[in-house]
Amino acid sequence: MSAGSLPRHDRIVSSSSGGGVSVVPVHIAMIMDGNGRWARARKLPVAAGHRQGAESVQQCVRTAIRQGVRYLTLYAFSSENWRRSAEEVGDLTSLLRFYLRHKINELHTQGVRLRIIGEPERFEGSLREELRRAESLTLHNTTLTLTLALSYGGRADIVQAARRLAEDAVAGKIAAESISEAMLDDALQTSDMPDPDLVIRTSGECRLSNFLLWQSAYAELVFMDVLWPDFGEVEFLEALSRFASRQRRFGGRPA
Repeated sequence: MSAGSLPRHDRIVSSSSGGGVSVVPVHIAMIMDGNGRWARARKLPVAAGHRQGAESVQQCVRTAIRQGVRYLTLYAFSSENWRRSAEEVGDLTSLLRFYLRHKINELHTQGVRLRIIGEPERFEGSLREELRRAESLTLHNTTLTLTLALSYGGRADIVQAARRLAEDAVAGKIAAESISEAMLDDALQTSDMPDPDLVIRTSGECRLSNFLLWQSAYAELVFMDVLWPDFGEVEFLEALSRFASRQRRFGGRPA
């Protein structure tokens, strides 16, 4: 059984942390939106918004650990972000490189495992090598699995999974009529972790923007007006509180 197909009742954990909520999701996915607007509102360069947003990531990781969240997936760089200016793409990749060099040991000490999904091969060679080193260093950590979606697109993830199954069918490894949701689940890049229970998006926008489309089928969605650089522990706990107040039915009727 893949992690993504864990029984629904095994994908919620209790938290006894001080100041926390009684029930927290096992897996939270976050669409970190609003860095540019935050910077423009302060008449700062967009790069300043990204730097402040990186501070919010660190706060988010610390809060997730305190609350007992097991998986945290961040939409750090979408496949569509390549359409932005070369300057902004350069700022984002430079910031990623800085944090890999200067913060990975802190994550390691916290027991965080770093994973990368998406198309990291689209980044230049030295950055790819730093990503590989960070994944290798933290491979056996178990407190929190932090997944960065880099050059990631949900549609592309589904397509590559379907292509793998089609190739197996053509090769006679599987029968086409036997292809199931579970098999496609296992072919996705996220096959070794449970589907997200909660998706949080900041900045007031109410859409998934091609993020974990298959995996979020039964996730609770929380849209928050706060811009990502202003997202902190208070906002994180508010999102958890909203999650805990909902009755999850997974297509069924309430008991």
